[in-house]
Amino acid sequence: MNPIQRFPGAHEGRCRNVVLNNIIWTVATGSGSDIEEQTRRTLAQLDLNLEEAGSDKHHIIEATVYLTDMNNKAKMDRIWRKWIPDDAGPCRACVGTDLAPGDLIEIKLLAIQS
Repeated sequence: MNPIQRFPGAHEGRCRNVVLNNIIWTVATGSGSDIEEQTRRTLAQLDLNLEEAGSDKHHIIEATVYLTDMNNKAKMDRIWRKWIPDDAGPCRACVGTDLAPGDLIEIKLLAIQS
């Protein structure tokens, strides 16, 4: 059995990446004053997370976007569409929910190593 690789995050008890058998689970949030800035920073962090785990956005299988306000979905989606390659769109869902204070968006990805 292959060992589980864990990449600790900024918060105790959680990891930003977990890798097992070439499968990557990663998550990120981003700071900022509005949904556009937080989305850009979150996606930039996911780029770093994927690179660290041996992958990139062309290898994303699934994405779950958590938004504190579903009225922000169109603004977030405009930035998402610029970030994700045309030929690499994953299965994606958006969920309205409460997040940590100040966070407007959190994105969790499932990807494979490249």
